[in-house]
Amino acid sequence: MDVIDAWDGRRACLLQEALRMTQEDFAEFVEVSVRTVGKWHSSRDSRPRPDVQKLLDAAYKKASPDARQRFHLLARGGADVHQAQAFRVAVAVVTRDSDVLLVCRRGDDSLSWQFPAGTVKPGRTGAVVAVEETRAETGVRCAVRQRLGERVHPKTGVLVEYHLADYLMGDAENLDVEENVEVAWIPRRDLTRFIPEQHIYPPILEALA
Repeated sequence: MDVIDAWDGRRACLLQEALRMTQEDFAEFVEVSVRTVGKWHSSRDSRPRPDVQKLLDAAYKKASPDARQRFHLLARGGADVHQAQAFRVAVAVVTRDSDVLLVCRRGDDSLSWQFPAGTVKPGRTGAVVAVEETRAETGVRCAVRQRLGERVHPKTGVLVEYHLADYLMGDAENLDVEENVEVAWIPRRDLTRFIPEQHIYPPILEALA
């Protein structure tokens, strides 16, 4: 059996494609969260943590010979994952009085503050996903007030849509410890201390001004 020297988002997605599995089925097969699989689709250069590398190794070993052959054919062909081009993410910019809700994501070797977000699957709407993912990640219930727009993210190449949302209820807590380190309400005026201004979609800054 061939050995994979290191897994990244692209190779993980190619394995999913070779196995002909949905994101939910692949997450269960690898024993990770669906959000983790979504991260591989949205950030193909991302490098999973060592413990997740081991889980992907084990998943590859469990794959049938035909699936492993398909994986290597896809990899040798330099094929990108087809779904990545159509991959859509919904972001929730949740406000409570003068504060905005952020989550601190685990990266390859770093941490980064972001707005709650989730994958928009076929048949779903971005506004609904933004609300549901905020609750799933942080325990905060919110309601979308306004769609701020969408863009192809300059770093990941993924189509991202942004929704401004109002806080309804719930204490902010980290409910996804696999992906996040911390959840916090931060003053709107301090947002650029957590996320560099050049990385923030301009309509967000206008809405929070």
